[in-house]
Amino acid sequence: MDPQIEELLGLEAVRTRAHTVLKLAEEGRLNHFNYHPERMEDATDYVLTLIQRDFGPDKYHLIPPHGRWQHFEVGGVPRIATLLAEWDEEKCDTTEKTRRLIDLFFVSVLLDAGAGDFWKFNESQSGLTLNRSEGIAVAALHMFLNGDFAGQDSSVKHTANGDALRNINVDILSRGLQVDDANPMIGVAARADILRKLGESLVNLKDIFGPTGRPGNLVDYLIAKSNGSGKLDYKDLWNVLQRLLIPIWPSDRTHINGQPIGDAWPLRALSQQPGLESKPYSNIQPFHKLTQWLAYSLMVPFSRLLSVSWSNTELGTGLPEYRNGGMFVDMGVLELKPESLQRGLSLSGGSLPSFGAGDDEIVEWRAMTVALLDVLHTKILARLDGVQLSLPQVLEAGSWKAGRELAAAKRPETKCSPILNFGDGTLF
Repeated sequence: MDPQIEELLGLEAVRTRAHTVLKLAEEGRLNHFNYHPERMEDATDYVLTLIQRDFGPDKYHLIPPHGRWQHFEVGGVPRIATLLAEWDEEKCDTTEKTRRLIDLFFVSVLLDAGAGDFWKFNESQSGLTLNRSEGIAVAALHMFLNGDFAGQDSSVKHTANGDALRNINVDILSRGLQVDDANPMIGVAARADILRKLGESLVNLKDIFGPTGRPGNLVDYLIAKSNGSGKLDYKDLWNVLQRLLIPIWPSDRTHINGQPIGDAWPLRALSQQPGLESKPYSNIQPFHKLTQWLAYSLMVPFSRLLSVSWSNTELGTGLPEYRNGGMFVDMGVLELKPESLQRGLSLSGGSLPSFGAGDDEIVEWRAMTVALLDVLHTKILARLDGVQLSLPQVLEAGSWKAGRELAAAKRPETKCSPILNFGDGTLF
């Protein structure tokens, strides 16, 4: 593989290039946003207040890493614990339980891009009406329990495999997600397409996922790679996920010499640096957001059920999505420049600016979000006086929650981000 393409598929470039964009922001050289670093203190105060409200003064160690597990527990319903107890009755061993959770988490996370402001899921068992990420998580769980991802020929309903995923269509997904004209969701067709392509990719990687293309076979692969050490390498997980997922993303994303590079986009600010003529692709800002969200999520079942530890987890970055990014806009750290604001308003035709997911405004916003989450993490650690929180913990208990609560306070009717995007259901 071209070394420059390999670099863009790795995690180091996500952080390095985002911090280059932050340096440009500090010099006032962004194209679409004004950066107000003096407002980072207020943002830190706000996020820290939420962390202390929910976990202080002596429960910081209980903060879970940012991942899918806790979404399944929305409303205080112990859905995963119930599922594990049911599998106990089937005499499942711990490794098989972990495989099944990986099956579930894989499909659930890949369905989890923005659902829009109006979609809801009604869970008859609990009587809860859920939306956004938690709603998608619970909807996916019930599809999993129904055997929708296992296929009709499977002797086990609570699993997933490549052949079943290859046959997912809009009707199956709409039924499971309760989507209809009165309950619309962004990008249902794109989500179905992603699951079909996931099925193809799983089946094509038999060396990892076995003859049936089962996501849960990742458990056996990574444990074998660890040589019995009890320590898994995050780089191994990342390389598997990139190998599996790069082929499944929409074909209109960035390519280099015919090679797709996933959630990575040209950014004008990067191309305006001097001396880049001899450095091809240096204008590309990678994010790999959904893959990172999946990686964070998959680590948790391994850790909780198999009691393994992970190395190289610090390579993971903050997630450049609308809750984290929206927090920095709502707190005044980032402000759209007048011309970009006007363009966004003209595109949306409403009171909030909106852009395409690959537009330069969105890419610049996302790059700044990645870098500022590192800044926020450092500031929070300094203020917590010796309490050690990982970046995924700060995302979970702090920035992501702050973005959601600010949106609810400032835009109570929709609870949406201060900047909108024309998403396709696979990205943001």
